[in-house]
Amino acid sequence: MAEPFVNWSGSLRFTPGEYAQPGDEDEVRRLVLRAREDATTIRPVGSGHSSSPLVRTDGVLLGLDRMAGVIADGGDRATVWGGTKLAALGEGLYDAGLAMDNLGDVDYQSIAGATATGTHGTGFGFGNLSTQVTGVRLVTGTGELLDVSAERNPELLPAVRLSLGALGVVTRVTLDVQPRYELRRRAWCAHVDWTLDHLAELVHTNRNADFYWYPRSDLTQIRTMNRTDEAPGERTWSMGRVPGSDPWRAPREIKAGPTHRTIPQARDLRFEEIEYMLPAEAFAACFAEVRRRVRERHRRVAGWRVLVRTIAADDIWLSNAYGRPTVTIACLQNTSLPYEEYFRDVEAVFRQYGGRPHWGKKHWLTARELRPLYPRWDDFQELRRRLDPDGVFLAPDLARLLEEA
Repeated sequence: MAEPFVNWSGSLRFTPGEYAQPGDEDEVRRLVLRAREDATTIRPVGSGHSSSPLVRTDGVLLGLDRMAGVIADGGDRATVWGGTKLAALGEGLYDAGLAMDNLGDVDYQSIAGATATGTHGTGFGFGNLSTQVTGVRLVTGTGELLDVSAERNPELLPAVRLSLGALGVVTRVTLDVQPRYELRRRAWCAHVDWTLDHLAELVHTNRNADFYWYPRSDLTQIRTMNRTDEAPGERTWSMGRVPGSDPWRAPREIKAGPTHRTIPQARDLRFEEIEYMLPAEAFAACFAEVRRRVRERHRRVAGWRVLVRTIAADDIWLSNAYGRPTVTIACLQNTSLPYEEYFRDVEAVFRQYGGRPHWGKKHWLTARELRPLYPRWDDFQELRRRLDPDGVFLAPDLARLLEEA
């Protein structure tokens, strides 16, 4: 019997029938073929940062830690093993004089897991990490090694770039990269009303911008990032008073350096999180209602912050930003505090405004509610059944997301 699996936040615990760590693609193929023959399920797992139960199985839990590192780089492409952690990937690319276009707030995840669940950073000029994927090699549910890129099976690329591990085990990922560069991160605090009034300017005059709202004080922390080798478009905000608050702090430089050391932040304190992706035009009304509910109903237990970020539209079938510029709202909660009543209440607000849940975070939607949110949903399901006809990857939790009862 395998050891129990516990995810990063501690909220997901289960014991798989077996935990396997293959060292190459032939081993992955053999494990998939054996699971198919035994009529059991197999679920690929990355670093376990996700708090959704996508990886839960009583069959084979398949980790790719032994399949990590940069395989090849050249020009504007880099091919890496699927188990490569983002922190190590950043260092490997940097040593080769390269960098990814954008990153998320943490670098704990593997590249296959991060792209499979739609991990994202912030900036209307940048899609989620999956949009940087130009090619994928995966082992399908029939044990086939399938290459997908602009040159091979290009019609499948919008599906395999973000697939929840439902189409196969992603063993290799090819990424769009660019010559390495450095960013300067700045941060300052202001009242939430000031932040909302200036949000459009902040997100359109900075390469990256986001903010945390602190419900107990009604203050925000604004964070911006711009390249050190370009003239910043950001305004140099002057000192002043924000109505209804103490004097706010002027922007201060937090750090400057390579992207992989500047964008991700250390996360020593564990937390639970729900995040929904909203049409940009719905953000103001949705945030106002979330703010009202948090202050009136949940301030007693909402001890943590609310994070707002932006994402460019894309054409990836299961992307939460499919077809629309997106603003995200994420509610974070310390793992020592109750979260479900709070998260379910704000989820109702997110759904009212057309939100799509982050695949790797807490939510309570099933296939029945998810299908209307994704225009290419049925195309993805058709491809999934073709690549995995026996449901080798369709463990019960994933089936609830993808198969209508």
